[in-house]
Amino acid sequence: MSKALDGVRILDFTHVQSGPTCTQLLAWFGADVIKVERPGEGDATRAQLRDVPDADSLYFTMLNHNKRSITLDTKDAMGKQVLETLIRQCDVLVENFAPGALDRMGFSWARINELNPRMIVASVKGFGPGPYEDCKVYENVAQCAGGAASTTGFDDGPPMVTGAQIGDSGTGLHLALGIVAALYQRNNTGRGQKVLAPMQDAVLNLCRVKLRDQQRLERTGVMKEYPQYPDGTFGDAVPRAGNASGGGQPGWILKCKNWETDPNDYIYFITQAPVWGAICKVIGKEEWITDPDYATPPARLPRLKQIFAVIEEWTMTKTKFEAMDILNKFDIPCGPILSMKEIAHEPSLRKTGTIVEVDHPTRGKYLTVGNPIKLSDSPTEVTRSPLLGEHTTEVLEQLGYKAEQIEAMRARKVI
Repeated sequence: MSKALDGVRILDFTHVQSGPTCTQLLAWFGADVIKVERPGEGDATRAQLRDVPDADSLYFTMLNHNKRSITLDTKDAMGKQVLETLIRQCDVLVENFAPGALDRMGFSWARINELNPRMIVASVKGFGPGPYEDCKVYENVAQCAGGAASTTGFDDGPPMVTGAQIGDSGTGLHLALGIVAALYQRNNTGRGQKVLAPMQDAVLNLCRVKLRDQQRLERTGVMKEYPQYPDGTFGDAVPRAGNASGGGQPGWILKCKNWETDPNDYIYFITQAPVWGAICKVIGKEEWITDPDYATPPARLPRLKQIFAVIEEWTMTKTKFEAMDILNKFDIPCGPILSMKEIAHEPSLRKTGTIVEVDHPTRGKYLTVGNPIKLSDSPTEVTRSPLLGEHTTEVLEQLGYKAEQIEAMRARKVI
């Protein structure tokens, strides 16, 4: 069966996480991704957080599946010639270098466009145009600059970053969409274009509900869905809301039976209005169904802390999975707090390809995340990440280089 991006060739100049997330997703959809790495060194993450001696780290392997790796010294004249050939024969160049790095290499947008007018150049940067556009940015910096950290955590504590890599992987996902859109537009225009995904912008996009709340706060001075209501005070910026969603469906994380010994025996419980009656019956508070202090969502808002405390008395008599079984029978929205260990061993995630076991020649078998996007006519087969320079000869031969030329480059340490 053909793949969605069959025939698309990606020149992958990315490293670490944000860019590789993007190019791995394109590779999962069938694009031929050629990862360009420095001879003898490669992507820095090959050696970072290494758990198996002399083997590529999980950090690298889990971000570079389904790709081909070539080594190339782009500072060498012969290396620059190879890069020019790659640019002419590829559809997309993806990079997450420091600002200005491509220009310093001699491959500005004007030069790339001259070599291949159909080339799409896609870039991850920390910030877009503005006072910080030349700053170097990592995951947690992006979370802070994009508004996530200031709105995460509890009101009586400091700002917090989240364990979800919304700065790096989140930006990579945004960039992948931009690339596919640019490829689609190229079908009509015949022209390539630049695609930019700033990390600050991507994080802000994922935090848009907090920008919504900022405007609501400025207009009304209060947000009744937040735990600061009714006893706390609101300042002039959106506060941290703990485990509240801040939306129209009040929710909170509640302890379950074994919370004292199991740090993840908790459940997220939502007091959705249409099932309020069922909630009251389950927790043994049927009188709340008609009590005017509890019968309507507006009446419940100033009493949410008390309501969740009573619900927690019930959840603490059940494990999170026992509570789930009961609540789901009544369509009461809830979700268990799953640990990474529980997720890794969940059979249903293995069956759908969300968790995949991959065999690697030097590190052996390991678990990785599969394609989170499922296409019915383009199923994803996750293949292992490439060894450093594993496909150099193969790719150069496909570009038209002869054996003697390849050997000359190898002797000169260009590859």
